[in-house]
Amino acid sequence: MSFLTMFYAYLFYFAALVLLAGLTIKIVEYARTPAPLKIPTTPAPTTRTGVVFRMTREVVLFESLFRGNKWTWIFGWIFHFGLFLVTLRHLRYFIEPVWLPIELIQPFGVYGGMAMVVGLAGLWARRFLVDRVRYISSLSDHLILALLILIGSTGLLMKFVAHTDVVAVKSFFIGLYSFDPYPLPTDPLLLIHLLLVALLMIVFPYSKLLHAPGLFFSPSRNQVDNPREQRHIAPWAKRLEQE
Repeated sequence: MSFLTMFYAYLFYFAALVLLAGLTIKIVEYARTPAPLKIPTTPAPTTRTGVVFRMTREVVLFESLFRGNKWTWIFGWIFHFGLFLVTLRHLRYFIEPVWLPIELIQPFGVYGGMAMVVGLAGLWARRFLVDRVRYISSLSDHLILALLILIGSTGLLMKFVAHTDVVAVKSFFIGLYSFDPYPLPTDPLLLIHLLLVALLMIVFPYSKLLHAPGLFFSPSRNQVDNPREQRHIAPWAKRLEQE
């Protein structure tokens, strides 16, 4: 096994460990954070079923973002939907045999990559062109957007400009499951692309990208608007009452 293959194998083992451990720690922290007040953003649903529908609209359609800013909603939705298609397309590198739905999604995944880069470019331009957004933008915001655009761009370049051996790439990742990875192609674009993906996995649990799982723990979204019908008592307050 070459040094390059070993380096990337250990890099992805490390990145996967950091990603899983970081997400687990953050999700447990979110779940344990007390919500002492009933603070759903109105108009809010008054039943649990309504909350489920609200969260579904928020996750799929970005409802609150649509109400807040149409341009941000357009570019944000384009990026996220493109990322969804790209993720489905890349599943072929991790499963054998490849499921029929994943085979059918392959052509659309390419367009998803284009949409992903366009959406990110729009979101990044917003941080330069809109005064109030530029004022609150930090260096980390720009670095995350740059990282995501570079990942998408290198992926598209491998598709249209400098092709790589996708069979060898799949063998490498399938081999990681059994701790016996096959040799990884040495194409520069592929190596840069994989290095950036591993970096994204490492920083994901400690960046603003964590809004993905964090949305489900937001009291302003996941609470039922029934303060008159049912008294809201946080778990820690119940324990104090019992004592």
